[in-house]
Amino acid sequence: MSDLAMNSMNNLVRPKLAAIVTAYYKYSHAQHIVDRLLEGYGWNGQHHYPPMDVVSLYVDQVGANDLSRERAARHPGMKIYPTIAEALTAGGSKLAVDGVVIVGEHGTYPRNQKGQTQYPRWEFFQQVVTVFRDSGRSVPVFSDKHLSWNWEWARKMYDTSRELGFPFLAGSSLPVTWRTPSVEMPLEASISEALCLCYGGVDSYDFHGLETVQCMVERRKGGEKGVAWIQAYRGEKFWEALRDGVWSKPLMDAALCRSHTLVPARAGFTQVFPGVEDMRRLVKDPVAYRYQHSDGVKGTVLLMNGLVRDFNFAAYVNGRSEPWSTQMFLPMPDGRTTLASFFSPQVNHCETMFLTGKAPYPLERTLLTTGLTAAGVESLYRGQQRYETPHLNIAYQPVRESTFWRT
Repeated sequence: MSDLAMNSMNNLVRPKLAAIVTAYYKYSHAQHIVDRLLEGYGWNGQHHYPPMDVVSLYVDQVGANDLSRERAARHPGMKIYPTIAEALTAGGSKLAVDGVVIVGEHGTYPRNQKGQTQYPRWEFFQQVVTVFRDSGRSVPVFSDKHLSWNWEWARKMYDTSRELGFPFLAGSSLPVTWRTPSVEMPLEASISEALCLCYGGVDSYDFHGLETVQCMVERRKGGEKGVAWIQAYRGEKFWEALRDGVWSKPLMDAALCRSHTLVPARAGFTQVFPGVEDMRRLVKDPVAYRYQHSDGVKGTVLLMNGLVRDFNFAAYVNGRSEPWSTQMFLPMPDGRTTLASFFSPQVNHCETMFLTGKAPYPLERTLLTTGLTAAGVESLYRGQQRYETPHLNIAYQPVRESTFWRT
């Protein structure tokens, strides 16, 4: 355990954090994450106050619905700064915090011709690293969601963290949230095919679906070896691919059976379980990513808006014909609270990194899923053609212990 972690546990030192966010308003990712670090959250049956302090905040876009000014007034220990550099140095010339939280999600940013929202995660990261270099030291960094919409920038973010030697945690909240049933993919399992059936948009929730699949298949025998190619299917080509068996229909059905948001009576299905024609009536713009890992394992993410509103996983494991399946449980705000509960495990893992100086799960996972998200978008942009991904030859081993929250 690091000296900082030991001191924190003895209440002698509370790590100081800087939060760098695009926008801070109700239901934004910044509100979900930074509010927890400021005010705590429910954990293990009680209210948990993080043993660390957010002392500085930078907000890129401040609109009429902004919460950051109210939060700063309620938490006088946190100051809002006009630049990222000043937030990290407390207005001085050298790094003055023990950790950095980057939330580059939400706000009004341009979209490129491929439909990618150009959130400035890379630009934020560059400014943070500039302070690290100028100060001659670095501290742990958390960056929400995928590293960047641009693959080359994402790769540079990963490489820079390794060059400077600072712990770097990133990714989706999906891999660490609760599961229904509460199961973990066995280490060293043999997996032939895996699938996530979920909802959402391209260059958005597709990333969550890819992270859902990856946190499972990375635990297979030999660990992760990388991805060789990906192909996207949209609209009529999606239904043709389903008809032609491009992905396993039994896996799709097994994942669908885990959904808590599939309501036959309300949807007006012609049978208890939705048939293809029912799906076609409900899902107006389906999207699929079909890809193959370098060791032959197949993966699929299905975005089926109108059919479900949750994330459901299924796979063929250890040669069994019956699919192995679970749901990544996402308890949403219910009107009494503005905090989506599934952010709590993610923030708790961030706390672990800031206290111990070690990322609790591999950054390589999110580097790979970042690349897959960009590659899926590229396949769509190229007319839904297969897209070779030699740049995604990312090999790594998963952590041995479970990182999702069980209780």
